[in-house]
Amino acid sequence: MQNEKEEELHGLLNGHFKYKRDPNGAIDKTKVICVVCGKEFAYHRSSSSLKYHLNSKHVLASTAVTSPPAATVSNLRQTTLTETSRHKLSKSTSQSLTNAISKWIAMDCRPINVVEDRGLMDAFRIASSDTTYTPPSRGTVLSRINQLYDTEKKSKRDTLAQTKHVALTGDHWTSISNHNYLGVTAHVIDCDWKLKSFALTVLKSVTRHYSDACAEQFLTVADDWGVREKVTTVGTDSARNMVAAARKLPFHHMPCAAHIVQRAITVCLSDSGFADTLTKCRKIVGHFKHSPANTEELHLQQIAQGQQREQLIQDVSTRWNSSLDMITRLLRNEEAVKTTLAQQKHKLVMLTASEWDKLPKLQNLLEPCKYVTELLGGEAYVSCSVVLPAFCHLHHVMRVSDEDPAYVARFKTAFSKDLAERQADMNGEWLKLASALDPRFKDLKCLSRGEREQVWSSLEKILQEEGFSADTPQPCEEHEPTKKKRVLLLGSDSDSEEENHHSNALHRYRAEPSIGMDECPLEWWSAHAGAHVKLSSLACKYLATPATTVPCERLFSLAGTVVQNKRASLNLENVNKLVCLSNWLKEK
Repeated sequence: MQNEKEEELHGLLNGHFKYKRDPNGAIDKTKVICVVCGKEFAYHRSSSSLKYHLNSKHVLASTAVTSPPAATVSNLRQTTLTETSRHKLSKSTSQSLTNAISKWIAMDCRPINVVEDRGLMDAFRIASSDTTYTPPSRGTVLSRINQLYDTEKKSKRDTLAQTKHVALTGDHWTSISNHNYLGVTAHVIDCDWKLKSFALTVLKSVTRHYSDACAEQFLTVADDWGVREKVTTVGTDSARNMVAAARKLPFHHMPCAAHIVQRAITVCLSDSGFADTLTKCRKIVGHFKHSPANTEELHLQQIAQGQQREQLIQDVSTRWNSSLDMITRLLRNEEAVKTTLAQQKHKLVMLTASEWDKLPKLQNLLEPCKYVTELLGGEAYVSCSVVLPAFCHLHHVMRVSDEDPAYVARFKTAFSKDLAERQADMNGEWLKLASALDPRFKDLKCLSRGEREQVWSSLEKILQEEGFSADTPQPCEEHEPTKKKRVLLLGSDSDSEEENHHSNALHRYRAEPSIGMDECPLEWWSAHAGAHVKLSSLACKYLATPATTVPCERLFSLAGTVVQNKRASLNLENVNKLVCLSNWLKEK
């Protein structure tokens, strides 16, 4: 009698089932309802079917069922060995799951102690239907990550060993724990004419960033990976110490073209007639960004005028094209901003009608710069061959016309002059050769006619110095040095005939039609390497050089998710492994 009262009060199986009540409130002890899913079952004093329902449909609920009182033990069936092991993960499956967890933590930069979260364990138990599964320990995960790093590093070494030319990009970064790192990425074109870009190292720097120290760090990385003899260019930003370090390296220097464009924009904006207007725009945007109440009033005005709710954008000096984004968003919400500010009490100095008229003109000036920046630093394939055509485009759109107001003409003149001065400090010869070897720009319209012929003469001279002949194998094919000498000996004994071979190779390449801007030059070379054997090796060398140091910027963005406040004391070696491994796995 007492057991029946307890069942009525607490339910069956620790409250996971309740007796059904009739509409009049009476308890029907022949039927029970699952508390979790609401399914109804017939009940005849045996809970076997009820436990089976919990085990098959509600795994976590079944683990909470404890042994019933002694009086009801005889009514329960003991779980058999088969049922116990039915949902038990096999050893191989458990090992595969451990490897997958380790790869997930490494690729997505998750803290290793995430394996100790109770919620994660419950999720895995439900997914695997194994109520006894326990995630691997932190030590096990760290061990698997180290093994995965060694495996992936060997794969990257093999990739570098199979290529003849390697381009490097590097930049410095300071973590939240005030540790300085040098991030270096490699860029190669493999035998299938596919561009491979991946991190090499995140090297801690404890010395000041003098040029000698920076140069030594680059050489250390090149030696560690065994590519010193293969490195062609080193890409950096335009910081003075990095430029000075590049001069001391035995490689060609390639300044970041996107940084150069953005630096020219910053200098010209501060010296043009737009400076005061931009200052007022920043204060107006800050008025809304710093007050949720002001922002909400702006949103109400946007809805009232049939516009979409959207935040204003604050420009940041280190964020490319943010000034353009700020004025574009302001112009789109001009009426909503004016109406909202007219209803508020503030001390802002409002934009005058003439200043509002200046914003569309500044927008038209900055949009080509944004296009070029995104082109140079985009996710799609780009190389240094794009730099000269992109700069030529900017010079063209910045030409002063008679219809330009004085402040627009002043900005265009200053921008063209500043960009030309910065362009003069770039590796112009390398950029010209890269553009000539790019089937998108091989007509060299970005250069004058006299410069075009000089570029082709330089290419012909390089072919002669490299010793290419008509039978030279493709860049990625292995060949013995003795065979190469024999090919040269079997060639013409006349220097003039050898020069004709090179000249004919260039003429045949120049006669090829150019491809569209949206097409990939590497795909073109993959299809035409057999027809232009002499030039294919040079194309593999020059087109592997990136136009910017954006890959390093993305690497440091990734590093910021690794070295956080909760992991500020992370071991320096582990920082390198986690950042590089995440980059390698995401590349796959």
